Amino acid sequence: MKGSLKVFALTLLILLAASQYSFCEQKVNVVATTSDLADLARNIGGDKVNVVSLSKGNQDLHTIEPRPSMVINIKNADMLIVVGMDLDMWAKSLADAARNSKVMIGSRGYVDASANIVKLDVPAKVDASMGDIHIYGNPHYWISPANGRIIVKEICDKLIELQPENAGYFKKNYDDYVSKLDQSIKKWKEMLKPFSGTKIITYHESWPYFAEEFDLKIDGFIEPKPGISPSPSHVLSLEEKIKSDGVKLILVEPFYDIREAEKIAKDTGIKNVVVASSVGGLSGTGTYLEMLDYDISKIADALKN
Repeated sequence: MKGSLKVFALTLLILLAASQYSFCEQKVNVVATTSDLADLARNIGGDKVNVVSLSKGNQDLHTIEPRPSMVINIKNADMLIVVGMDLDMWAKSLADAARNSKVMIGSRGYVDASANIVKLDVPAKVDASMGDIHIYGNPHYWISPANGRIIVKEICDKLIELQPENAGYFKKNYDDYVSKLDQSIKKWKEMLKPFSGTKIITYHESWPYFAEEFDLKIDGFIEPKPGISPSPSHVLSLEEKIKSDGVKLILVEPFYDIREAEKIAKDTGIKNVVVASSVGGLSGTGTYLEMLDYDISKIADALKN
């Protein structure tokens, strides 16, 4: 009888230890609405997180179509990271369908990466005639690497809140990543410094944060209004503006009408550069740092030549 009790007690201790070990090693399931936020979460979370992105870098974030698989991902999430500022408002309907209280707006596992961003282009008023205007300002803030610092701080703080036992691990990953990011920013600013004040055209209003950080001047857009395709008269007017203002470059993402950008570049004699606005948007842009390095290298090379 005593032997049986000893075996039982030992078995119970082993099971309790295994259960505790399993609990300690449980990873945080992170769902991010974009590939950029997903990559930043992987860098801070390391092997303590599982990360899923709901979109790909070659997709226009304004036109993402919710799918059942996205609902399942959010249902199993401990943490949901959104761009915010209404860019990925489709995530709210997914979260509502998933009925996961852990990641609802305002909950412990919900992260709005825009919370501490200094927002640009906040409209004084909004009406339908203005096109696809975002009432909280321009939401394409992550393309500025300085804002990348702010985003990873939000992610780090939230991971520490969810897993305080791994605070030191997350903080070290954060410090290491910010150090790499700061070194890259220094290099990128040197690359674009000779072109300070250069006027550029972009297809969509995606680049104001980037342009402000690197002192480029956005002189116009191929879209006459956000989300509105260009008319022949708008293109003609834009081409005249490019010539009169001394614009040097057009930036266009791969999911927009590259042919239109190429035609304008040909008509005006300036360069057209296809750039990635999200991680994975083009070959060679598989991480946040690689994406920015790719874009800045392409811009600098085009302006040099």
